[in-house]
Amino acid sequence: MKFGLERFLDDPALRAPLAGRRVALLAHPASVTRDLTHALDALAALPDVRLTAAFGPQHGLRGDKQDNMVESGDFTDPRHGIPVFSLYGEVRRPTPAMLEPFDVLLVDLQDLGCRIYTFITTLRYVLEAAAAHGKAVWVLDRPNPAGRPVEGLTLRSGWESFVGAGPMPMRHGMTMGELGHWFIATLGLRLEYRVIEMDGWQPDAAPGFGWPLAADDWRTWVNPSPNAANLGMARAYAGTVMLEGTTLSEGRGTTRPLELFGAPDIDVPRLLADMRAMAPDWLRGCVLRECWFEPTFHKHAGHLCAGVQIHVEDPTHYDHAAFKPWRLQALAFKALRRQAPDYPLWRDFAYEYEHDRLAIDLINGSPLLREWVDDPKAPPAALDALATADEQAWLHARQSYLIYE
Repeated sequence: MKFGLERFLDDPALRAPLAGRRVALLAHPASVTRDLTHALDALAALPDVRLTAAFGPQHGLRGDKQDNMVESGDFTDPRHGIPVFSLYGEVRRPTPAMLEPFDVLLVDLQDLGCRIYTFITTLRYVLEAAAAHGKAVWVLDRPNPAGRPVEGLTLRSGWESFVGAGPMPMRHGMTMGELGHWFIATLGLRLEYRVIEMDGWQPDAAPGFGWPLAADDWRTWVNPSPNAANLGMARAYAGTVMLEGTTLSEGRGTTRPLELFGAPDIDVPRLLADMRAMAPDWLRGCVLRECWFEPTFHKHAGHLCAGVQIHVEDPTHYDHAAFKPWRLQALAFKALRRQAPDYPLWRDFAYEYEHDRLAIDLINGSPLLREWVDDPKAPPAALDALATADEQAWLHARQSYLIYE
């Protein structure tokens, strides 16, 4: 298969509409070709593309910032001599001054298929800015490594944030190019927008179910953000990201972040037993393994944590259609409440520069998940009913924007 970047590089006809126009690139460390050449370097080598600026999202164009919520500054690229503007520094949205040096913005960002992943919010912001200032946006499309499945509650009105780009479920099942069409339609934007489509993407095909893993079409994984270390993390992320709003460790400070969770003071055997008793169907499609880990930094640094690792890498155990990471993680919270009703689960801190709303609510796009966890009388069926209705509505809403059938 070919990603959008590779088709753009290989086919001069795709680039022909850019003749005489100034071009900028929005990219990050995973914006690479099959041979791992970074998009900025590949585009700069094209004689028919006039590259005049670049942009970096959260964590930077080349991946300079390792932790969450660490800002990047603007700079001049030392190799190509063009300005590089940060969209995770003093601003989150492009300013008029940032828009001035280009006519067309190429967006080449590897997403993880999760609403909270900030690259889709950055896509929304650049589309809005481009529409307001007469700029064009082209998306060089990439796979959604989590594939097509949809899961989770839809973000409620008024809960938009940098980790909540719009009214979609946690796991949206779309590519960046498709999401661009959806943003433009739902926001009523008018601009030149084009998707350089992938060739040969098969999101329902084993073993990758979204990411090319076949022996004759293998793709190297490059971290799109520092803690997105592998495909297993991408598959689990729609659930494990909720741990950022809790006092439980999500594995930052270990070699398997966002694939495991735990804390020094929880009874893991009981936790797993309660999860299986309450909603066994929510644990299908993966293997849960009791483990111990000691984070070297971040939450519970230097303390031995009892935890659970979510294994989705073995094709003999992983069931793509059955795996429900958002429900699984929600169930773990519910089981912890059963084990310790007064456990200080919800972390109260400034999350993505929001000070007046709990992080767990920002992550979920409403307080509904937290309220369900904290209500001892609310059964799994209650959350399932809410989520199923939202998921079915999204499957219908997204249908007309899908490019790859």
